[in-house]
This record gives sequence, C-alpha cells and structure tokens, in this order.
Amino acid sequence: MKRRPQTTTQPSRFNYATIAILGGVFVLGIGIGIAFSSTANFTPQNVASREFIDRSVPNPELCVQFGASAMVMNMRVFLTLNPFNVYVSQPNIKPGCVIRRNNWSILEKRNLVNNEQVRDCKNRMNTFGYTGNINDDPEINCIYQNDSAQNLFLPGQLGPGGNAPENNF
Repeated sequence: MKRRPQTTTQPSRFNYATIAILGGVFVLGIGIGIAFSSTANFTPQNVASREFIDRSVPNPELCVQFGASAMVMNMRVFLTLNPFNVYVSQPNIKPGCVIRRNNWSILEKRNLVNNEQVRDCKNRMNTFGYTGNINDDPEINCIYQNDSAQNLFLPGQLGPGGNAPENNF
C-alpha cells in the first residue's frame, strides 16, 4: 500500500479570535445603522406621534381638554356606472378636533352651533368636529363615529398566525 504524502498544514490567516472580532464589528455596524435609520423625525413631512398631532391642531389646549385632536381628510369620490369605475381625488389633510358629546356647550356658548344643529346631531347619535381656529371662523360639521373601524397595526390583529379581516362583498 502506498501512503499519501503528508501535507503540511499552513496556519490560517484568520484564527477564531479574529473571526469573533470581525463578527462583533459587523453586528455593531448593523445595530448602529438601524439606530440611525429609525430615529423619530417630528416634522410636518413625517407625522410620527400623537403628541405632534395634538400640538398641530388649532387651539390645542381646548381640543385636548374638551375632545381629541384629529387628522381631517377632505376627498371626493366619483363613481361611473357605465362603465363601472371609481375615481378618487387627491386627499387634502389638515388638523382638526373632535369635541366630546358632553362638551358641546363650548360651541353653543360661542354661538358656533345653534339649537337646531345640536338637536339634529344629537338625534343621529353623532358629535361635532371642526377645522380651523375656533376663535376666527372654524368649519364645524356633525360627524359620525364609525365603531367598525379597526386599528390593524395593533398586535394580534394581523401578522404571524393572525387572521385577515373577512371581505363582505
């Protein structure tokens, strides 16, 4: 039998300590990159928090005390029947405020709504919302609360193992 000639093993350029250090630097770099890219930027171009919205509404103290700040979207939808198509205009988003039902008196005291508007809105189980400064000339509407609206960003709503909402067509 012929034996194979023994080859001399050359020492590796990378030993375990060097590989561990390089791996640590790699992980640290990824961590720093994530930290830089995910910092909150509270500018009008990036509305990232409830606090920013609360500060952006006209009359923020009044809104927080007697209601809730909101983002108001004005949008038009056009529906054609022959052929069936739906067209949507570009939404216009502005800050607004939703007044709680038990605080409508602040609107009545300022003569911004009359008794008939209050009665009509109350009969339909709605509330009032406004945009613009309440001291100048706000645009006030009787608005309906949609109880079927869901926040699908909450944990357990969707995601791994979660169920998608059913389409009722």
